[in-house]
Amino acid sequence: MKQWYEMLFENYAKKYDAQCYVQGTLGEVDFIEKELQFDKAKTILDIGCGTGRHSIELAKRGYKVTGVDLSQSQLQRAREKAREANVKVEFVQKDARNLQFDNCFDTAIMLCEGGFSLMETDDMNFEILRSASKALKEKSKFIFTTLNALLPLTHSMHAFESDEHKITDFDLNTFRQKSILKITDDLGQQKMLNCNVRTYCPSEITWYLKTLKFREIGIYGCKLGAFSRENSVSKDDIEMLVVAQK
Repeated sequence: MKQWYEMLFENYAKKYDAQCYVQGTLGEVDFIEKELQFDKAKTILDIGCGTGRHSIELAKRGYKVTGVDLSQSQLQRAREKAREANVKVEFVQKDARNLQFDNCFDTAIMLCEGGFSLMETDDMNFEILRSASKALKEKSKFIFTTLNALLPLTHSMHAFESDEHKITDFDLNTFRQKSILKITDDLGQQKMLNCNVRTYCPSEITWYLKTLKFREIGIYGCKLGAFSRENSVSKDDIEMLVVAQK
């Protein structure tokens, strides 16, 4: 049986690219470049690349990028967009829990819930971090975003609802948020999905990354299109931005 996130990204590439939360690509890639010290020799792994917005922009700027995603539909659109932009990106269908890369990349990015936080169990989410860590070389960098548990712990999440997205439960024992998402896909088909995502506290992410032998770990507030180490994480941030150095 397919999970909700698999059903979401079937025939949803064009609708996904029109969402408001994917419009900050240029500013986000500016931040990534700064973190890489503009070293175009560095190889980049984009985990949960979706339709390739970060991968393609990085390739336009001269970086060698490999994008991986579970959704063949999203990858098909990513390849089309790369051709349209006249850039070369290697897009590969892979499960982020088992990337099968070993000591291959200088940098990994995983943005806008690129798999992490969407999995059914904490173990599965941790396997994504472990798999990413294994793919990285020594003295490499891991940049990713994740859902911030400080928000639902301190706010009524009903204030963040819409006609398409209704929140049904937040479990204080597991920090899991359940909701119902109504979408219309690229084929005009309507879907109603029962979503179940894991939110995280900064201390949890720090512990996970230390377990995986990351040495320097920074956690920041995540601002759409304006990633910065100057943004302190707060209870009002939907996501946290994590920058970790091996």
